[in-house]
Amino acid sequence: MSSPAISQKNASKIILNAQKLLHPAQKKPHSPEKLIQHLGYIQIDTISVIERAHHHVLWTRHKAYQPSMLDDLVEEKKVFEYWFHAASYLPISDFRFCLPRMEAFRNKKAGRLDRSNPLYQQVFNRIKTEGPLQAKDFESDRTRRSGWWNWKPAKQALEQLFMEGRLMVKGRKGFQKIYDLPERVLPPDLDQSQPSSQELARFLIRRGIQAQGIITESQISYLQTGVKRGLHSMIRQLLETGEIIQIRVEKKEGLYLTTPETLEQSLRLPKQKQIALLSPFDNFVIQRKRIQELFDFDYQLECYVPAPKRKFGYFSLPILWGDVFAGRADIKADRKKQRMIINNLVLEDILSRREDFISALNQSLNEFMIFNQCKEIEISKTSPISLRKQLRKQE
Repeated sequence: MSSPAISQKNASKIILNAQKLLHPAQKKPHSPEKLIQHLGYIQIDTISVIERAHHHVLWTRHKAYQPSMLDDLVEEKKVFEYWFHAASYLPISDFRFCLPRMEAFRNKKAGRLDRSNPLYQQVFNRIKTEGPLQAKDFESDRTRRSGWWNWKPAKQALEQLFMEGRLMVKGRKGFQKIYDLPERVLPPDLDQSQPSSQELARFLIRRGIQAQGIITESQISYLQTGVKRGLHSMIRQLLETGEIIQIRVEKKEGLYLTTPETLEQSLRLPKQKQIALLSPFDNFVIQRKRIQELFDFDYQLECYVPAPKRKFGYFSLPILWGDVFAGRADIKADRKKQRMIINNLVLEDILSRREDFISALNQSLNEFMIFNQCKEIEISKTSPISLRKQLRKQE
């Protein structure tokens, strides 16, 4: 039997609804805890040109969000830090599904620091005896370091112990990790049983569809290690039982997985037009190839690109307008001067009803300014050039 086909517009609505980006964020938003449970993870960002990504992603979907809310969830042991496809906050209920990755790290012959190095056990023993510690609590070596990647040995030991699951992150102070033993971080009644490969595969499939609406097999396994064989087998099993189905998106290649309920619900989704200034690390855009395939938007974060080769700017944010990407905004928050600087704002040549868009964009920029603890906006460059004047008219 051939797979049913849906339009690209319908696919977009399904995805945005799953990502909690279809409805205005200020109307009955999910709590930060429920958002993390639904999305599966929030990537932790070290870049602070604007508010860090783990706060930005939640604020995009919950305009009353404050950074202290995430700190509270960590303190209340409702979320924890570990590695998903990158360093992330995850729902505490998902802890057991991280155990296979931890075990894989423990079984690796080589890590950040050779386990025969006495420092490896010494670092662990100090935390076991003294309680929570940060990297700065360990004496730094005096060897010359050639770059940020050449961490001092104690930091290497801490990160290796963390990836192996022998240590966890209890919290952060000044964005620096505080390490402690898992038994002192995790809730005492938490299920810590090791999932089977079948359980893990089922979890990844269901979580992928829940968070993305429609998803391919390769997108489910994105930056996951050692899951492809079990994933393929479980997909076939769930297709046979009808728990999931395969669909096609018109004019797009490949088959996507979803649930019958998700497909049926898509027929009742409302049309919404709202602006979302997305973090480069937002769950919605983190798989760049997927966004290019399904939304025809070629996006690259250029902070990793040499300055002379940048087209849009160091930290350009994708601008979502309804179900289309309308442009990019390279933004920096000068917190000392309480000024949000728009270094470059570039629109795609796809917009109709430009006045409605500019009005919504102006409102979103002002909301984003406040979220970044700023009091005024400075616009340096726009494309088209006339946009700069149009935005200023609406201030």
